[in-house]
This record gives sequence, structure tokens and C-alpha cells, in this order.
Amino acid sequence: MKSLKIIIALAVVATSLSSCNDKRKPQVQFMPDMYESVPYNVNGAEGINGKMVNKLPVAGTVSRNGVVAYDIPDTNDGYEKAKAELKNPLPTTEVNLEKGKVLYDIYCASCHGTKGDGNGVLSQRDKFNGIPNYADRELTPGNIYHVIMYGKGVMGSHASQLQYNERWQVVQYVEKLRSELK
Repeated sequence: MKSLKIIIALAVVATSLSSCNDKRKPQVQFMPDMYESVPYNVNGAEGINGKMVNKLPVAGTVSRNGVVAYDIPDTNDGYEKAKAELKNPLPTTEVNLEKGKVLYDIYCASCHGTKGDGNGVLSQRDKFNGIPNYADRELTPGNIYHVIMYGKGVMGSHASQLQYNERWQVVQYVEKLRSELK
């Protein structure tokens, strides 16, 4: 029993002496990969472990393809510049108009109405008042696109919901609605 007490006392002394070593020297790490991660160059030619990482996106996810830079600022001058200079790069086709209608019905019709008259469901329920009629405004493809990108007044931006071509398809459909209102 006496020897057991001596062994325990020696173990306590040895542990306390080993824990009081020089803190300026690097210590032993239990799991070093938890503290220092291995850097991978995901854009490298070899990829990770010799396998390429640039693969097609998973089905059902949003692709980052088709992202086009838009460098006109969100200012009144930017709005006027877009109104004067931006032109729709897509040809006016039945396919583009049909896709524009589908997207308009999803993102725009609840406020602007299915006819573009500003009498959407949210306007009828007095959630938003004063939504303008497309026929009452001077609209160009450029300022419609600019408003989709940045929003205007109470309307927020829809840039994150619509890709580049989809925005222009909505612009084509809005122009069609506007011509039908006149």
C-alpha cells in the first residue's frame, strides 16, 4: 500500500514537471490536421488527387453559367444611361416571349398584374399601392432591365432570381404587354 502511494506521488510530480515546460517551443499536437489544413488548389490542372474538379452541376441546381457582368451603377444617372443605351440582345421570338411570360407570371404578375396594368393580387389586397400601369410610363428595354437588376421604389431587385437571358425574356414580355395596353 505504501509503495502504491509512492508511485502515485511520483506520477503526479512527473506530470506536473512535464506540463511546466517551455511554452515558447512548439508542443506536440494531438491531431495536427485539425489545426493546419492541407491546402488544395482546386483550379489546378491536376485537380485533387489527380481527379478533375470542374464537373457539370448537380441536376436541379442553379448553374452559374450565363452570368454576365452588369457595370451600370444603381444611380439616377445609371438609370438614365440604361434607358438610353441598353438594347435587348435576344431576338424577339415566340420561344423567348413564352419563356418571358412564364417568368413574368412567377415574379412580376403578383404586383404588376397579368396584363401589366398594375392591378396584381398584392395591389388588390392593398399590400402595395401605386403600382404603375406600363402604358403610363416611358419604358425602354434598358430601363426595364435596369429595374429588374436593381429594383426601384418599393420593388426589390430580381437579379438573383433571374439569369441574364431570363431577364431579357421578361423585358420582351413586358414590352409586349405594354404594346397591348396602348
